[in-house]
Amino acid sequence: MIKLFLSLAFALCLYAAPLSHIVVLGDPHLPGKNVPMKEHVIEQINQWNDVDMVVAVGDICSKTGTQEEYDFAKKYFSNLTKPLHVITGNHDFVYADALDSNGKFQHATREIQDEKLKRFQSTFGLSKLYYSIEKPPYLLIFLSADDPKYLTKLSDEQLSWFENELKNHPKTPTIVFFHAPLDHTLENYNHWANTPNFIAQPKDKIQTLLHDNPQLFLWVSGHTHTSAKEPSFASTINQVEHVTNIHNADMNKEVIWTNSLFLYDNHVTIKTYDHMEEKWLDTLERTVFVPKI
Repeated sequence: MIKLFLSLAFALCLYAAPLSHIVVLGDPHLPGKNVPMKEHVIEQINQWNDVDMVVAVGDICSKTGTQEEYDFAKKYFSNLTKPLHVITGNHDFVYADALDSNGKFQHATREIQDEKLKRFQSTFGLSKLYYSIEKPPYLLIFLSADDPKYLTKLSDEQLSWFENELKNHPKTPTIVFFHAPLDHTLENYNHWANTPNFIAQPKDKIQTLLHDNPQLFLWVSGHTHTSAKEPSFASTINQVEHVTNIHNADMNKEVIWTNSLFLYDNHVTIKTYDHMEEKWLDTLERTVFVPKI
C-alpha cells in the first residue's frame, strides 16, 4: 500500500501543471535564412498561453552585429507578446562589419567590440549584459560572451559576479543560460565540436564552479548549431558531473526546433517542438530532477 501511494504521488507530481514554461530560441541569426519560418515561430509561441518567458541564447545577429542587423532583430522581437530575455553570442559583437579579402570573418578592434556590446544592451534595454532572475524555487542566471579571447568567453568581471551569485544562493536550484555548451557534452560529430572556441570559457574555472556548486544543475546553450536529429542532442553525454547541458539548434535551418523548459517544484521537463510539423517530439522529452542539496 505504501509503495502504491508513493507511486501515485510520483505520477501526480510529474503530471501536475508546471510552475513556469520557458521557451528557448537557439541562435536566431537575424535576419539570416528562412525569415518567414522564423516569423512563424514567433506567431506560434504567441499562441501558447502558458509561456512565461522566451530566452534567446545568443547570436541574435546573423553575421557581424551591424546596426542593420540589430534594427531587424528589434523589429522581429517586437512581434513577440511574451517577456524576452537575451544574451550575447559571438556574432553579436566579435567581428568587424567588413569581411576580409577571402570573404571570411575578421575580429574587430576591442573598441568596436565594446561598441557592439553597448549596442546589444541598448537594443534590448539591458542595464548589464549578465543578470539573474529569481523564479521560486529556481534561480535563473543569464551569462553573456563578453571577452573575445575566445568566441564564447566570460570576462573576469563577469566570472566573479557569477561566482558570487552562486555563493549567495547555495540552496537554490539554479539554471544557467549561456551561448556555448560545457566541454564534452556533445559527441565529436564534426570538426569543431568540443574545441576551445565552441565550449564555455574559461573552461577550467567554470568546471571548478560547477564542482563547488551542487545547486547548479542545468546549463542551457546554443552556438554549436546542433540539430535535433543529431544523436547527442539529447543523450547521456550531455551530463557533466551533476549538471545536464540542454543543447539548442539554431534557427537558420529549414526546420526550426525549439526546446521548452517546464519548471516544476522538484524537476524540470524538457520538450522539443518541431515548428514545421507543429508537433512535440516525444522521443526527445527528458526530465531532470532538482538536486538534493
